[in-house]
Order: sequence, then C-alpha cells, then structure tokens
Amino acid sequence: MTMSLLLRSLIIFTATAVFANGAEPPTPAAGSAASTQPTTKTTMQIESQAFGTTPAGDEVTKFTLTNTKGHSISVMNWGATLMEVNVPDRDGKLANVNLCFDSLKPYLSGHPYFGSSVGRFCNRIEHGKFAIDGVDYQVTLNAGKHHLHGGKKGFTYKTWDSATYQTDDAVGVKFNLTSPDGEEGYPGTVDATVDYQWNDDNELTIDFAATTDAATHINMTNHSYWNLGGAGSGSAMDHVAVIEADEILDVDEDLIPTGTINSVDGTVFDFRTSRSFGERVDTLAATKGYDHCYVVRGTTGQMRRAATVSDPKTGRVLEIETTQPGMQLYTANHLPGTDKSAGAGMHEAFCLETQHYPNTPNRPAFPTTLLKPGSKMRETTVHRFSVE
Repeated sequence: MTMSLLLRSLIIFTATAVFANGAEPPTPAAGSAASTQPTTKTTMQIESQAFGTTPAGDEVTKFTLTNTKGHSISVMNWGATLMEVNVPDRDGKLANVNLCFDSLKPYLSGHPYFGSSVGRFCNRIEHGKFAIDGVDYQVTLNAGKHHLHGGKKGFTYKTWDSATYQTDDAVGVKFNLTSPDGEEGYPGTVDATVDYQWNDDNELTIDFAATTDAATHINMTNHSYWNLGGAGSGSAMDHVAVIEADEILDVDEDLIPTGTINSVDGTVFDFRTSRSFGERVDTLAATKGYDHCYVVRGTTGQMRRAATVSDPKTGRVLEIETTQPGMQLYTANHLPGTDKSAGAGMHEAFCLETQHYPNTPNRPAFPTTLLKPGSKMRETTVHRFSVE
C-alpha cells in the first residue's frame, strides 16, 4: 500500500510484536556515535520531517523507518540518500553506523557521496567515452580525464519523488527519478527507482531498477560509508572482513579496469579468510588504501553472500548479499577530516559498493550494463546487521 506523507507527520503501520513499554524509540544524532538503549515498539513506524530546501526550491524530506525493536534507518529524497542506520552493539546500545551530515547544506554539492544513490553509471568510465550500435558518446569528464559516478550532476544531486509503503513484515520508501535524454551526455530517457526496505531482522534491502526509451548504460549503487563502532568513533581499520571473492579487476594507474581479471591468491587483496582492513592497507601507497572492485563469487543475478564485516570492540556485524557481479572496497582514503566529511578522516570508514564493473561500456567481456527499451534493469543488495 502506497501512502503520501505530510511533512512532520507520523504514520504508524501495524505489526505483530511483544509490548515492552510505551516509551518512544531513541533517535541518535545524525553522524554521531553516541549510544542509547533501544526500546521495543508494538508497531513499525515511518516518520517524515522537513530537512531543508534546495537552491531550486525543492523541499527535501527525511524519512525515518523504525522497526518494532526500536532500531531504525533514515533516508531522504535528495539523492535518494541513506542517512542513519541505528543498530545495537553486543550490550544493546544503539549507535548510527553510517556516516552522514545533520543538515542538508553539505549534501548539496561536493560531498563524498555519503549514502548516495549513484548513477547513471557509478564508478569510472575511461575518458568518458563509449559507443552503442556504432554511435559514439561522450559523457561528462569530472574525475580528471575520466567520468566518475554519473558526472557533475548525476543521480546524487537530484530531488527524487518518494512514496512510503508497508508489507507484511517491513516498511519502506520508494524513490523515483526521470533522467532526460542527453543528461550528462547519456542517451535515452531513463526512469530509475531506488527502494529502501527495513524489517524486524535489521535487514536493509536496497533495490535498484531502471527502464529506458533508448539503448544506454546503467550501473547504480549505494555509496554508504560504514563504521560499525559508530560514525565518528575513529578508525575502521581494525574491523575484520571476509570478502567472498577469488578474483579482482586489474586496474591501471587511474583505477580504470584493463579488462584482465586477477586472482587474489597471495596478494594484499585476499580477504577469503578473515583479516582486518588495516593489516595490509599501508602497503597500498599509490591509492592510500583499498579502492578496488572484487568479482563476487557465484552467479551474477542470483542473491549470494558478498562480504561479512565485524567490529571486535562493539560486536556489531554487517553481512552483505547481492545480485550484482562486483563490489568495490573503498577504505575512505580521501576523507579530509573537515566539515566536508562530517569530521571523518582517512580510513575512518569503509565502503562496500555492490555494482557492475567499472568501465564496462568499454570492456565487452564484462557482464553488460547496456539497457535497451523493453528491458528492465533490477539489482538488489541486502545489508544485515547483527552482533556477536
């Protein structure tokens, strides 16, 4: 059931749960690692509040989805952005584990893609060039001589339409955007959706979908920066990870895939058995850390495990499952530690961006990102939070 929301209104959806007390669920400050005790609720809730106005005059709304345990996520229609993810540690204390800003202004331009929905094409396209059916296209060059994350005004910097909904066991918000033909140099008018769903198992499901009226390339991802100790709690390099990948894309000095796929065996990229991000991060001097795309083990298009990350200090665990063929590990190598990054500095978070491979339009051997009229792109990623 889809329902419209008035700003600052509270909509409560009925869900089965055991009543503990009548207190409202805690809401940690955005971007803060401060913790509070969760509160069990009898219903799942969606709350909406005004979050600011864009220079174009668009009203931005922040939606907070809270499950019956009092654990919550928040999203907004600017950039179809994931903001807070408030989950407990092993002692039951809540903290936001996703880097975000507490006001709209830092999101309006030049931010590190905190929680952004990235498109039309996430990651890099070499020289911003590709051909479709013999026609050459030039998209925006916004990363030196290359194209990155959809260009200067990609999906990250757009106001999306929004609608809330309820299922039998979850609540969610679906965002929709129409990208006109020629935007950032891409052919075709694209209708894109990003669907965030939150349930009582602390599972965050992100579903991307798109259709087009002309052949074009689509590659969408969510660009969240995680710190399971809590946003703002310091380095995330002590987090321990397992990445379900035997191979990684070979890249040149500009991090553009060459088309070769290398084994991770015996390399700094091998996370097939658990090890901390920081164990070997300093050996990657050229990139200041990890910024590489893994080939997720298993069949592309089928949901399977991509990674498991845990924080030894708090006991929080993040498991990621996806239908996507690849996953970019980025260890926040360029966060400046200023207001531009909500105070977070280098290596104080990590990204695991499920996606198709970078530069796929120029690498025909890679799983295709070409979307044609009459077809639909759909990819799903699940983030599951627990404790150990």
